[in-house]
Amino acid sequence: MNQQAPADQPGLDPAAAFRDSFRRHPAGVTIITAVYEGKPFGFTATSVSSLSADPPRFTFNMARTSSSWPAVANTSYIGVHMLGLANRELADRFARSRDRFDGDHWKPGPHGVPVLENVAAHLIGRISMRLSFENNAVVVAEVVSGEVGEPGVPLLYHGGAYGQPTALDYEI
Repeated sequence: MNQQAPADQPGLDPAAAFRDSFRRHPAGVTIITAVYEGKPFGFTATSVSSLSADPPRFTFNMARTSSSWPAVANTSYIGVHMLGLANRELADRFARSRDRFDGDHWKPGPHGVPVLENVAAHLIGRISMRLSFENNAVVVAEVVSGEVGEPGVPLLYHGGAYGQPTALDYEI
């Protein structure tokens, strides 16, 4: 068994421990979209979580230094798109390029929010709260509409790469 020294001992790097720990924690890949001043914005995110079922709410975190922050900070409605394995290129596009909305892979949805085509699911949420903390923000949205696509394999982010879940062989 590999034992580590307590976190308060000198010589341990909390930032490295944080990075390495969360690289071991798989997360679902999503894309957040918004419209601001008539222009669509969007980014890939792995921080989306269910907050409550009644009323239906979700939350996500983002850097306030993101080019999409002005849109999220100044709009009332946002979209969250759950991605499947088939959406890997879309995830890369929204994570790495500036031409995120070039093409016919999206359309304006409820409240003008950009809705991406052929994703596992999407929800439109009305922003209830934005909590700024240093250079980051926690955003809470209440679901006002949504749509579920065809069943498929979810896209995960784990260990610095995209992946997919593997079913375990067991019987209940």
